[in-house]
Amino acid sequence: MGEDYLLGIDIGGTKCAVVLGDKQGMIYRRHAFPTRDQGGPYEVIDRIVETAHMILKELSLGVENICGIGISCGGPLDVKKGIILSPPNLPGWDEIPIVDILKDEFQKDVFIENDANACAVAEWKFGAGRGCNNMVFLTFGTGLGAGLILDGRLYRGVNDMAGEVGHIRLAPDGPIGYGKAGSFEGFCSGGGIAQLARDEIISRLRRGETVAFCPTEEKAHHITAKDVGSAALKGDPVAIHILEISGRYLGMGLSILIDILNPERIIIGGIFSRCREYIEPAAEEVLKKEALPSSYRNCRILPAGLGERIGDVASLCVAMGLTRY
Repeated sequence: MGEDYLLGIDIGGTKCAVVLGDKQGMIYRRHAFPTRDQGGPYEVIDRIVETAHMILKELSLGVENICGIGISCGGPLDVKKGIILSPPNLPGWDEIPIVDILKDEFQKDVFIENDANACAVAEWKFGAGRGCNNMVFLTFGTGLGAGLILDGRLYRGVNDMAGEVGHIRLAPDGPIGYGKAGSFEGFCSGGGIAQLARDEIISRLRRGETVAFCPTEEKAHHITAKDVGSAALKGDPVAIHILEISGRYLGMGLSILIDILNPERIIIGGIFSRCREYIEPAAEEVLKKEALPSSYRNCRILPAGLGERIGDVASLCVAMGLTRY
């Protein structure tokens, strides 16, 4: 058996996944584990290496069967040098030379890419972005980043920092994301929704109101976006209201992207895909008021076509070289 397989590694602020797949985006085996339960970055990398070897053993394969390794990771990164540069959702990951570490371990070509860029390419090649030349992908996960496909190619900017839309300020104050209160990431990310929920719930409880899915201030301090989404799906009005707040700010952010970039499609993953019925109507209401009408009419806003597979397929796209210069 020759070099037929690709190893993909998806490093996120919440979880890491290691997958074995092929150039058609097929996934043959996948194992995931919580990122922050492993300790520091080098402990996580050790776990990644162990998991990769375990997958190969499970499938009766060897390193010689791998033709490339791709890493999808939240930025900022130095893509050319293969270094992770202090991502806001990976505290302690400062100047981590992950590409060299994995090259030494596997003796294979290893490439790294910003997760938003990698997901944009995955959706462009295999998902909801197929057939278009101008699209934006938004992560809307632990954080908020964008990958930009402009005129049929991935746009990086002068130092690989294009698409960091989470840093845009949408309000003078508000939940903190990307180190900035009131930022796009602050309102439209897992961490941001948790902050919105905490403040909304505590405010209601102090007014003497009842919040069924979070009855105490102590619990409010530990609330997560997943808790909010689960409660909304069960019909909780406070949880739905919190997601609608996020949706309104999503509409503001999308209006800016539509007016500046004039894309054919904006594809949104993560929380948007899971809680679309509560977030999208609020976003659309704002978009109709804020975006240039002709640009908005020509832009479709869609959930990620790859669904929960997007991070896995994105890492394989990096391994294939589809995101390279």
